[in-house]
Amino acid sequence: MSRDQAYSMAGFKPHRQNAHRLMTKDDVMMRVDELKTRIAEKAEWSAADRLSALKRISDTSEAEDPRVAVSAIAEANKMQGSHAASKHQHSGPNGGPIPCPVPPD
Repeated sequence: MSRDQAYSMAGFKPHRQNAHRLMTKDDVMMRVDELKTRIAEKAEWSAADRLSALKRISDTSEAEDPRVAVSAIAEANKMQGSHAASKHQHSGPNGGPIPCPVPPD
């Protein structure tokens, strides 16, 4: 969200200079930094929490139902970027182009 948008959403009449002036005040800048830090910590915690939950699921279900454990591992791999996207190639007969008949006029 831009400064101008935040200024308007706070209930003030849109005014570029006033939005900029607010951001030069130390107490406003400190509060914005505090909120950004809290958001970053929460997002980081939730990713770690999800991975931890997936590990618990994998560990507890491994003996009973290995499929659940494999699914949890696969999901954790996706979250960490270790998931290779599958490639699909479409082609026509004998590997040639796909025929697209054009209807007569």
